[in-house]
Amino acid sequence: MGRNHLRVIANHPETSLGAVADTDPAALEAAVSHSGASGYADPSRMIREADIDGVVIAAPTTAHRTLALGAIERRLPVLVEKPLAGTVDDALAIVTAARRAGVRVQVGHVERYNPAVLEMGRLLRAGWLSSVYAISSRRSGPFPARIRDVGVTVDLGTHDVDMLSWIAGERPVRVYAETAQRLHATHEDLTFGLMHFPSGATGFLDVDWLTPAKRRSLVAIGEEGMFELDYLTQKLTFTRADVDRPQLIGGYATTFTGDVAEIPVVNVEPLRAQLDEFVRVVRTGDRPYVDAEDGLWAVALANALLTAASERRPIDLSDMPSRLATP
Repeated sequence: MGRNHLRVIANHPETSLGAVADTDPAALEAAVSHSGASGYADPSRMIREADIDGVVIAAPTTAHRTLALGAIERRLPVLVEKPLAGTVDDALAIVTAARRAGVRVQVGHVERYNPAVLEMGRLLRAGWLSSVYAISSRRSGPFPARIRDVGVTVDLGTHDVDMLSWIAGERPVRVYAETAQRLHATHEDLTFGLMHFPSGATGFLDVDWLTPAKRRSLVAIGEEGMFELDYLTQKLTFTRADVDRPQLIGGYATTFTGDVAEIPVVNVEPLRAQLDEFVRVVRTGDRPYVDAEDGLWAVALANALLTAASERRPIDLSDMPSRLATP
């Protein structure tokens, strides 16, 4: 992800790369030679010393707390790659420090900037689904050898707990999960999770590092019909519920089908749209579209799913707002 961030920063008309840090000498040399930026082997030193206006942290999850707190201490707006942190305590420490210092922290839940997601959100707010019955998401692909510090729930599932909550327009009050460890040496690489929302909506997420082909999809079902979204192709469709027109097969009304409409979406790279937002945050000091509190909740929900799986019981989250409250 660091290489992807370097690419979009280098090609953005309103940004220039002032400094880059990497503990891998070869990666650092490549980044410096292509950008002309100052190079640092120590990321913390870069944050302390470099002449910069903002910081993008694309480091292993376990390093997020230290690096984010360093940027906050220097009063630098910071974009932290998803997840905000690996544990609730680390994420809460970032949120607390940012609030006390008045520093904006944006979290890289990049799917929120996907144009198909934004269009679906606009249509939901316009009332295309007066109520949401169920939301399901699938995020799967081959095993990434580079991920060693966390499992698939914190690394990938944080995308989906955030997205399902955003679509529902509320935080879940109960979660349950089943996990499996097939290839990863120390962490789970498959999670099936259930989320129950105050409105009665149900969310389901399927995340894994076991599928040989990358899949990213989401379905939202409500009273008036169903949205289907493919994150990779940015294709969005809406199928209108129509129980008045049964499809007859052999004289029997075995299925009911509705009209399917493909919703026009202008393709945009979500990472570029996310950087546009970070530029706005740096310039204005306004709250980011996806802020540290959103990142904190995603970490908390992912860890609640892991607790549910390990303890083999549903986890009640009714006290979660008070547990995540910061001074």
